[in-house]
Amino acid sequence: MATSNETNGKQIGFRLTFKNVRYEVPSNTEKGKTAALLKDVTGYFNPGELSALIGPSGSGKTTLLDVLAGRKTQGTTTGVIRFAGFPPTYNFLRRYTGYVEQFDTLLDIFTVREMIMYTAELKRPVSEALLSKRAAVDVVLEKLGLEECQHIKIGSQLSRGISGGQAKRVNIGIALVSNPRVLFLDEPTSGLDSHTANEVMTVVKNLTQDGTTICTTIHSPTPYTYRLFDTMMILVRGYAVYFGSREAATGYFETLTMDSRSTHENSEAEWITDIVVSAGKQKGNHEMLEAYDKSDMKKAVEAEIDAKLDEKSALSEDEYKQIAEGRATVTPFWFGVKTFLKYRTAKNFRSSEFMVPRIAAKVVFVFLLSTIFHGVGDDFSADNFTNIAGLLFVWCALPVFSASAYLPNLVLERAIFYRERNDGLYRVITYVVAKMLDEIVLALVSSVIFGVIIYYATDLQGSFAVFWAVYNGNLLTGVGIAYFIASIAPNLDAANAMLPAYASTLILFAGFMIRLDDIPNYYYWYTRLDFVQYGLSALLVNQYDTDKAANLTIRVREGDGSFREIPMLEYYSLEDVDASAYCAIIYAFFIAFCFLSYLAMQFWKHQKR
Repeated sequence: MATSNETNGKQIGFRLTFKNVRYEVPSNTEKGKTAALLKDVTGYFNPGELSALIGPSGSGKTTLLDVLAGRKTQGTTTGVIRFAGFPPTYNFLRRYTGYVEQFDTLLDIFTVREMIMYTAELKRPVSEALLSKRAAVDVVLEKLGLEECQHIKIGSQLSRGISGGQAKRVNIGIALVSNPRVLFLDEPTSGLDSHTANEVMTVVKNLTQDGTTICTTIHSPTPYTYRLFDTMMILVRGYAVYFGSREAATGYFETLTMDSRSTHENSEAEWITDIVVSAGKQKGNHEMLEAYDKSDMKKAVEAEIDAKLDEKSALSEDEYKQIAEGRATVTPFWFGVKTFLKYRTAKNFRSSEFMVPRIAAKVVFVFLLSTIFHGVGDDFSADNFTNIAGLLFVWCALPVFSASAYLPNLVLERAIFYRERNDGLYRVITYVVAKMLDEIVLALVSSVIFGVIIYYATDLQGSFAVFWAVYNGNLLTGVGIAYFIASIAPNLDAANAMLPAYASTLILFAGFMIRLDDIPNYYYWYTRLDFVQYGLSALLVNQYDTDKAANLTIRVREGDGSFREIPMLEYYSLEDVDASAYCAIIYAFFIAFCFLSYLAMQFWKHQKR
């Protein structure tokens, strides 16, 4: 049986009502005080209508949109907000509303179809058949006019792909593919020429035919775009100075300003924009606000809102479940990881931008190490110890410094991560595990290949398993460090400074440049937190705890001037080291940094809204 929010079995939008919404943040000019960015704003957006938030820069358009969509991460919000008569939960907003960011946040490695299909698999129910999801993507592509470019790569500034207008429509598509109750758009025409802007807004207008509730912010609409709006709210310095139909706006402002629009060469949209911008610059918005506060228009709006605010819509059982949704994501952990691997991992492993930074430098160093240290591993003379120790030290240290190759991808992907998380595509743990699986698979394969080359080219002794395990562990731990630093660094420059600085301390206290016993007591504790030290110690024991090295000693001068011979491992305080246990400790560091990365991504907010 169809309800007020169902038509012929098809889901349509919820009415969004808000009253006396006020949003305050700490003041930048007066310590201890707050500044109000929204001041008792009241209005509503109906299903099947295109509503616009219009006003000059800094008027509070995006702020109101973010407040209504539940996307603010700081500040204090007061007032009443209702979806279909119910207070929205965080989970409902993530699951059943769509939000189109002002700036494109798309994965450039995907084609248009892949981008929307990837989102559909994460945002639509797991129980839904794959064919049904593909059909939903087909509908979105058709609605948005993206069928002709569906197999074209999205691309980036460095790799040509789809046009700016097409990218905007793809952003709308990934919000639309989950069939949201309410669709929010933040400046969807930003950066577009007037022709392309009109095309995009025509597409948005057509979406209302399905009954979707749509609200968009817009700075300076073209005359054509302006005529597409059903309802408008005009904001000036956080105040609502007009809320009503688009048709009634001209008459209202003519009465207010005593200035007929017909006497101006400007279009209706430009004329109204000029009026509100001028009022904002001249601080005349108080007169405009007072006029709106006393108007019959506002009284009618408030009367309608009071009648509808607490009136619960006749919702179906499924719609009640949506309102009271208990999960922010539709897909469970395992399905999220599976989808991530199916789409992003498959693309990454075929992408030179992903693979080259992770492999190229290692190939060069493996070539250099295997040729410079060729055959040194079988010479157990005292003179050759420095050569072997140097080789093993570089083998341990190389993965730490090569971790810088992971930083750009992670930091530059941050905007996409925030958008996908806000859209309810997955939880943070899903993202971390999926990304780490990418790195683990690549590390396993590359470490075995590189390990075999170095081990046999240099003729090292001891167990190959230990030699490989140390390198693979250090490589993974380096990845974990890169993820953690990328998660806490405010930008790429800071990350590029932080990682080498930390890596340098690990190298300094690894026991190669200075013996562990000679490190001052007040620094010795740091050697216990240095996974490079564990790796180097394990490799030295693996190499020298053999029959061939049994008689290798270090000549040490005593206090009385005499000399005595000390076994090499004892001289470096490695006689009690268990190589296998030290390898396990290295992998424990990897797990610890993965956990720290998860905590940083979960709780460390770089995006301030």
